Amino acid sequence: MGLANEQNSRTLPRYRRIILKLSGEALRIAGSDDSISPQIVAGIASQIKEVQRLGVEVAIVVGGGNIWRGLAGSHRGMNRVTADYMGMLATVINGMALMSTLEEIGCTVRLQTAIEIHNIAEPFILRRAVRHLERGRIVIFAAGTGNPFFSTDTTAALRANEIGAQVILKATKVDGIYEADPLVYPHAARFAHVTYRDALSRRLAVMDSTAFSLCMDNHIPIIVFDMFESQNIYKAVMGKPIGTLVSESCEPLP
Repeated sequence: MGLANEQNSRTLPRYRRIILKLSGEALRIAGSDDSISPQIVAGIASQIKEVQRLGVEVAIVVGGGNIWRGLAGSHRGMNRVTADYMGMLATVINGMALMSTLEEIGCTVRLQTAIEIHNIAEPFILRRAVRHLERGRIVIFAAGTGNPFFSTDTTAALRANEIGAQVILKATKVDGIYEADPLVYPHAARFAHVTYRDALSRRLAVMDSTAFSLCMDNHIPIIVFDMFESQNIYKAVMGKPIGTLVSESCEPLP
């Protein structure tokens, strides 16, 4: 009986409800003039469908950096509030692209935005979002928090707390958190595990401090991993050791 339970646990997802945080920059091919690569989006959609078929409830927060970054706009002299709202609209474009691709492969999707755009998306309503998840629909959260000065990392942490997600899966262009930028310092060491406090004190830039603090206060682990590695979303959901785990202690989750 014990062996049967152990074998069964290996085939069941560790997490039943997740927030998948996607970088907008990761939706484009480096050096390409296209803001969105249909091939990359299709690959991500295929991975999402794979984990949803396991019975995992999937909510997604997508960034907009491939189209517009509010902070970069403000650094060039634009009003910060206006620049941030433009960035929120960029996330809606990315959310629409992902929704369309997911629907093409047979997934049922709802796009919710923190800024009301009735012709293309539902407004964010927590109870409705949770109901969609319970009915097996994928929910994409766009337009950030609806407020300037907040990143989509913070949005992911906020929505994870609101919907009761068990983990945030942060899909990036690198395979975890490093002590220094691995593109600049090729010999930089990668962390397998790091605590929230260490991430904050060492200013590890993979997520902003507000997002880390929200997750720390509400005990939501974060897994940072390479989104371009085949089946990595599946591996993360199943509890396989990939990327970097951010949690309260440096011990792996049971």
